[in-house]
Amino acid sequence: MPSKFQRARSEEQRAARRQAILDTAAGMLAEMPVAQVTLNELSRRVCLAKSNVLRYFESREDVLLELLAAASAELVGHLEQTLAGELDAVPPAGRPDRLAGCLARALAERPVLCDLISAQAAVLERNVSPQVAARYKRSAIAQASALAALLAAQLPVLGERDAFRFVAGALMVTGAVWAHAHPSAAMLAAYAEDPDLAVLRLDFTDTLRETLEVLLAGLLARAERTGLES
Repeated sequence: MPSKFQRARSEEQRAARRQAILDTAAGMLAEMPVAQVTLNELSRRVCLAKSNVLRYFESREDVLLELLAAASAELVGHLEQTLAGELDAVPPAGRPDRLAGCLARALAERPVLCDLISAQAAVLERNVSPQVAARYKRSAIAQASALAALLAAQLPVLGERDAFRFVAGALMVTGAVWAHAHPSAAMLAAYAEDPDLAVLRLDFTDTLRETLEVLLAGLLARAERTGLES
């Protein structure tokens, strides 16, 4: 670590230093799970004292929420570019399952995003100010709304309201399935000792896809039933 901290004096310098902190944290997430990312190690890697990192982010969780927001935006951008191509040639009856599969696969290809989602409500939102919490939630709502609009365009009977419900449910399911699909070392040892216990071990992609298929089928069935009754 440098012996003397050089304060960033211009907005450009401050922005560059914030980005350096975010880039360093992102690099750490490529090496280790969210639970192992510490402010001390982040400070060491970015070559700043912890107190100086806290000039730019109020906590470790603030850094990680910003990375979660950016990763969520990248996912939406990816689906915006690929979803229509994936579904255009699929008959209407097969679109819901194909859509669920596309979303599950896109999430599975982004393990850092899934790990952040799994920590969001229980960890990352617990050590931030109301201002940081509100900023993150505004971003999350915007990204969820954008994704819901993409899904509703492919499944018009769903409507944007139920599409948003599906996105919200998909995110909650993603976090839960990710945690169960990545058991602790002790649990892995228990599975190895007694293979019968492994019946409760989940494959992330398959479990997520199947759960999203069921959630989407239920919302579509309700939407169709409501349409017939009105």
